[in-house]
Amino acid sequence: MKAMITLLPGDGIGPEVVDAAQAMLEAVAERFGHTFKMEAHPIGGAAIDLTGNPLPEETLNACREADAVILGAVGGPKWDDPTAAVRPEQGLLGLRKGLGLFANLRPVQPHPTLLNASPLRPERLENVNLLVVRELTGGIYFGEPRFRRTVNGEEQAVDTMAYTESEVRRVARLAFQLAGKRQGKVTSVDKANVLESSRLWRQTVTQVAEEYPDIALEHLLVDAAAMHLLTRPGTFDVMVTANLFGDILTDEASVLTGSMGNLPSASLGEGTNRFGKPRGLYEPIHGSAPDIAGKGIANPIGTILSTAMMLRHSLGLDDEATAVEAAVDAVLNAGHRTADIARPGESPLNTREMTEKLIERLS
Repeated sequence: MKAMITLLPGDGIGPEVVDAAQAMLEAVAERFGHTFKMEAHPIGGAAIDLTGNPLPEETLNACREADAVILGAVGGPKWDDPTAAVRPEQGLLGLRKGLGLFANLRPVQPHPTLLNASPLRPERLENVNLLVVRELTGGIYFGEPRFRRTVNGEEQAVDTMAYTESEVRRVARLAFQLAGKRQGKVTSVDKANVLESSRLWRQTVTQVAEEYPDIALEHLLVDAAAMHLLTRPGTFDVMVTANLFGDILTDEASVLTGSMGNLPSASLGEGTNRFGKPRGLYEPIHGSAPDIAGKGIANPIGTILSTAMMLRHSLGLDDEATAVEAAVDAVLNAGHRTADIARPGESPLNTREMTEKLIERLS
């Protein structure tokens, strides 16, 4: 296979973990006889510094022409002013919209050797293997109108949480299809007791469920879902929810694995690449982690597992994806750890050393 992959290192530890992903992909290409053409382009704060635009047109075009995209992270203290007209996060939101990426997939499965890294008791983590499907291009992050105004002498800010039936239907269908390949259960999360948009969400998901009679459906309010993620996480299979709720719940779910550095994600849309597969965006969920940026100690596992998702979903290379996942499993079973998952007394590996161990196991 000859594939074109756009790399978006971004900000903070993004360049460090994307370098690790690139090294792993080069090893995969060598072992399996593929050619991966990889080009890096700026996004987020780095792009603002270079061009004044968090998503330069050249970057967006490169992503549209690629078969898949790997992203590090965006944002950092340098660009943290929430009142600024141009912010790094606009680059990420614009990329999702520009590529039509309507669903974010975040698998959460604690590794057996890392159960003690989680603040939850190990017995709570038994049999945890869930997939969160987050709607990505609607909801309050994109709703209009949004504005500020003066009311009765004080400033008021307005954001709009809006969904259409079609937006809910397409992400719900994907969730049911994925559940059909897993344990056969979908949990839809909303706030239907308060929000009109959530009542439409619940109504539409219920209608979609009729198309999948073999899949069990349960509805949960988002506050209850947040509680159950910590008290009974093993009961979830596929969780589907709105943009805002998914953003919050997936960060909470990362606690189950002991570190956000371990978790990958895939953002998929309706468009396809040259191979007839989704042109997805693949990124770890840990963000830019500015407190450790430049120190060379970032955990590359989340990004490398994101490349495995890319190999599987966008390139159709299941054997290669499985080989990458097996390498991660073997390295963790061998007791190798980065600082975020090391126990007291253990000598953690830095980013480069962990990447080298993973590539050795792949070989």
